[in-house]
Amino acid sequence: MLSSDMILDATLIPAMLVALVAGLLSFLSPCVLPIVPPYLAYMGGVSVGEMAEARSARRRALLSAAFFVLGLSTVFLLLGAAASAAGRAFLQFQGWFVMIAGVVIMVFGAHFLGVIRIPFLAREARLDAGDRGGSALGAYVLGLAFAFGWTPCLGPILGAILGLAATEADIGRGTALLATYAFGLGIPFLLVAAFFPSLQGVMGGMRRHMAWIERTSGLLLWTVGLLMLTGQFTAFSYWLLQNFPALATIG
Repeated sequence: MLSSDMILDATLIPAMLVALVAGLLSFLSPCVLPIVPPYLAYMGGVSVGEMAEARSARRRALLSAAFFVLGLSTVFLLLGAAASAAGRAFLQFQGWFVMIAGVVIMVFGAHFLGVIRIPFLAREARLDAGDRGGSALGAYVLGLAFAFGWTPCLGPILGAILGLAATEADIGRGTALLATYAFGLGIPFLLVAAFFPSLQGVMGGMRRHMAWIERTSGLLLWTVGLLMLTGQFTAFSYWLLQNFPALATIG
């Protein structure tokens, strides 16, 4: 039989799975995927052509990508801690908080699905990190700037994960949630930097299916929001534990 502590710990697992998928979808979004090769080349101080042909250029791009991911992860971890702290401050209203977060996430999902369009999500605001290509520090600063960017694709997904973090009302759990999101978004940058020649065709194919990727993102957000609104997200967590007891050992 499962203890209440085990169930409480495992309720984070579905949220982490959602955060991981959301990070991957953020990478594949029209706001991110097309700029990945020039971003990596710029950060490594090489050209896209050099990155495709020279192993040494890819090593430089990979090192820069690692610091870039570290930079964006720094911001996401801080945001996760802040969102969880805010949720903890309103713990007595957590029931309402979860429902409101569910509605907001459903609205974000509807934006992706094209059911509605939210004007402020159609604007892009990125920090200018200056001319810092070719250095580890510059790549880290670019990672910070990238994470602060509020784009029509990254913004709603990140907002939804922050909403999930806020409902956790625990700084450690909320930070873990954003760390998972950062992992899902950041690891593909490292893979592209390391295996750029082999992945060029795959990335080109993905760019041709951007509309479906956007709809998938919208459907994921809308479903998560609905589960939160109806209280079924927690019920789904319990179902996972009852049917997959090994998950209780995670976390």
